[in-house]
Amino acid sequence: METAVSNQELFDRVERALDSIRPYLKSDGGDVKLLEVTPDNDVKLELLGNCSSCAMSAMTLRAGVEEAIRKMAPEVKGVIAVNN
Repeated sequence: METAVSNQELFDRVERALDSIRPYLKSDGGDVKLLEVTPDNDVKLELLGNCSSCAMSAMTLRAGVEEAIRKMAPEVKGVIAVNN
């Protein structure tokens, strides 16, 4: 049971980190959706709106999104964009 609580707490911190950068993403017509925090502490995201097709999305993911997540959740091992 401890693991589930820890995973939910980590999920919540990642969501708060994303909330902190959403205004910047939305100002460019984009957004990000948190899909999952895996048992291995990888974060899976879906890039939405303009972020899903922007040529700069890889840089945004690394420089903005991943940095914000690591500040609030340093135990996160990786950030993965899962887009169709």
